[in-house]
Amino acid sequence: MALSKKPVTGMKDILPEEMKIRNYVQNVIKETYKAFGFTQIETPCVEHISNLTNKQGGENEKLIFKILKRGEKLNLETAQTEVDVVDNGLRYDLTVPLVRYYSKNANELPNPFKALQMGNVWRADRPQRGRYRQFMQCDIDILGDTGNLAEIELILATTTTLGKLGFKNFQIRINDRRILKAMAAYSGFPEEAFDTVFIILDKMDKIGAEGVREELLASGFAAESVEKYMQLFADLENQKAPIAYLAETLGGFMEDDVRQWLDEIIDSVRATKSSDFEIVFDPTLVRGMSYYTGTIFEIAIPEFGGSCGGGGRYDRMVGKFTGHDVPACGFSIGFERIVLLLLEQGFQVPEEYEKVAYLIEKGVKGQALCDVIAQAQQERQTGTQVLVTRMNKNKKFQKEQLALQGYENFREFYKNPLKQG
Repeated sequence: MALSKKPVTGMKDILPEEMKIRNYVQNVIKETYKAFGFTQIETPCVEHISNLTNKQGGENEKLIFKILKRGEKLNLETAQTEVDVVDNGLRYDLTVPLVRYYSKNANELPNPFKALQMGNVWRADRPQRGRYRQFMQCDIDILGDTGNLAEIELILATTTTLGKLGFKNFQIRINDRRILKAMAAYSGFPEEAFDTVFIILDKMDKIGAEGVREELLASGFAAESVEKYMQLFADLENQKAPIAYLAETLGGFMEDDVRQWLDEIIDSVRATKSSDFEIVFDPTLVRGMSYYTGTIFEIAIPEFGGSCGGGGRYDRMVGKFTGHDVPACGFSIGFERIVLLLLEQGFQVPEEYEKVAYLIEKGVKGQALCDVIAQAQQERQTGTQVLVTRMNKNKKFQKEQLALQGYENFREFYKNPLKQG
């Protein structure tokens, strides 16, 4: 079988220029989140298959890269179901591993626990612009905080990071699963059909209100319920205070504290934000994960034309592991899409140190070579980045290539000391 130079479909090799930007973005993320009191953790990329398929991950559970049992445990002759041959899988997000991690280590962790996690995840998805089968996720989560301070801190930390990376005029769209459920119940949809209704509603930005109406009717829902539901969205477009309007209209269908909860988050973020963005209530925002129980939010960057991250509150997920619910809320920043936008904008990483290239003629060896390397070592200790390399025959072209990598100064070392440059 011939060897292939191409990476596996949906995955990519990362060249030095992109790697430089990725490292820079990761450092900005780490430093900013650290300033907000988040602590970095790490979890394995492989998870128990039972954890990954517990009906919490929505559509992502259909995209798991599953791992066969190994050695004597794998018996293909007697296997009858998938459970007989699969025991693990590659994680499709960082939330499931975090919840398992917290459930196991909660006694050793502070309360509330503010976690930062960065790592690759895998989904057997259809590759497209800004979407790969292996990609980096950067999550911050707060576990153990019962109030909406968690949402405020998560939104401020994430938007501060985006501001530091140069993004402006973006939106944080916010909603609450409790509002989604109240609107569906008020319209007369049966509770067991809510997820189906929300999946269709989630297409609003692609197919419009008329498309949503037609799809709901085509799914067999009562025309009266569909019209009542769609009228709610139409009425909201003209409301200056849409959350207050919903609280009044939905009456007993919506929990009393939802209005104050969301208003407080929006008002606090607007009053204390340090980046150029708008936070807007969006009653059509759904977020695909079925584990969300309350507030949900999403980043919309105009240049990308889609979501560049999101998250929400998932208060019942820890309880699946421990039997005791723990309030939890998280925000995942769209790392790959942000890097893509920076690359397309020709972003240059700001240099914090001088870059010097030592070009050494081929005949320089022994003690003379050691002296050059010792000089480089001494210069590196002052914070300078020093590249030590052999001199090419075409020195002019070599310098041009190094200049493209940011090397501003060159020092030349020859076997004849009189020629030193």
